[in-house]
Amino acid sequence: MKNLQELIDSKQNLVDYFYNDTISQYHKSRTSLFATLIAPEYSNWREEQRAWRESAVLFNQSHHMPVLYVKGPDAQKLLSDLSPCSFANLSTGRAKQYIACTPRGHHIGDCILNYYGEDEGFELISGMPVLNWVRYNGETGGYNVEFRFDPTTPYSPDGKRTKYRFQIEGPNARDILEEICEGGWPEIKFFHTAYVTIAGCRVHVLRHGMAGHAGAEISGAFAEMDIVRDAILKAGEKYGLLQAGTRTYYSTPLEDGWIPYPLPGIYSGEELRAYREWLPADSWEANMQLGGSLYTSNIEDYYWTPWALGYERLVKFDHDFIGREALEAQLKQPRRVKRALQWNKEDVLKIFASQLGDGPIYKAIDMPTAYFGWPQADEVRAKDGRLIGMSQYCGYNINERDMISLCGIDEAYADVGTEVVLTWGEVNGGSRKPHVERHAQTTIRARVSSIPYSKAAQEKLRAVI
Repeated sequence: MKNLQELIDSKQNLVDYFYNDTISQYHKSRTSLFATLIAPEYSNWREEQRAWRESAVLFNQSHHMPVLYVKGPDAQKLLSDLSPCSFANLSTGRAKQYIACTPRGHHIGDCILNYYGEDEGFELISGMPVLNWVRYNGETGGYNVEFRFDPTTPYSPDGKRTKYRFQIEGPNARDILEEICEGGWPEIKFFHTAYVTIAGCRVHVLRHGMAGHAGAEISGAFAEMDIVRDAILKAGEKYGLLQAGTRTYYSTPLEDGWIPYPLPGIYSGEELRAYREWLPADSWEANMQLGGSLYTSNIEDYYWTPWALGYERLVKFDHDFIGREALEAQLKQPRRVKRALQWNKEDVLKIFASQLGDGPIYKAIDMPTAYFGWPQADEVRAKDGRLIGMSQYCGYNINERDMISLCGIDEAYADVGTEVVLTWGEVNGGSRKPHVERHAQTTIRARVSSIPYSKAAQEKLRAVI
């Protein structure tokens, strides 16, 4: 098989294949190499989670995010044609969260977009499905553009990247940045960018927060990574800065509410056949690894829309783009919206208790992140049993002392405080995924909560608005 379409045609049930027989690119890339580059824990994940709330934390993003560089006379037109995001305010001093949809309005993916001017062009950071969609349309749509792809470290031939990338978070982050930046930390609005000098190195900074707190993403030439990191760690000692490992890093969405890597809506529809024929049979999209309690024969039941992912603020109808008519039609219909779910403590304890003694053993809840699919899809039902949503990302947050998941839920059930029921565990005693143990399904009561989940993040959001 040469492409994704041939792979789909060879499977009697694509959902069953994704549910049982694939290993996601995410899991494939979690090689032993990662443990030598970024420790799973530098102290322990609980203290590292506390640090982003109480002092400061340093995340290393240098190795796991693919990057696509796009430039040329038609670069802006290409990116605008593919996205609901407006380019009316495009500036070298402002980043974007960039999203793209199918012609039927299903979400494909999202990434961070930086613009460096006409000569250097655009930088699209992370989100392989959207990077592939941009490359396909740029190569087949008659656009005058150039691409350069920077793969993640495990897939880089020499193990090197174009840039390092760090994230500094927490209430003391500003003091650390003020100290290490020559001439002090510049005043930058949320999601705006600037250049600073740290330890003699030119550094690009993006003002934003991953865990819902004051922070910044900083990047620069990969060869200068150690110089800049050492300067941050030395200055951060007196401010309680902790390095955070991968276990902590992947738990950050539970506070800020970003839903990572939803299934791209590209597996159905004749209008996307050419794209599926362009995608290789070993592509990221060909190795999605569904997991969770939602099991259906219809792949479209796992698709998302921008509304369900909370991206309504990014959708602007000031230009034509692929999927515009579909998104306009969705506005006139009942739809799903993004919420957090606070899991019932008694039901969580029931699952932990099942691991001991006699009786059924429920799917173990790993901590701090409890997802076992990439992506994961768990049923969310109303008290009367009606299916009303899909929970995707779940885990534990010590700052809130709660088990949390992120979901898309029907508007009629989305009021904060609404009680719902989440089905936990997979059908038929568990799938054939090698990391999923045999187990019994059960239910967890949950309370609909706002996004972002943490009170601290909500206060920061209100301050921005």
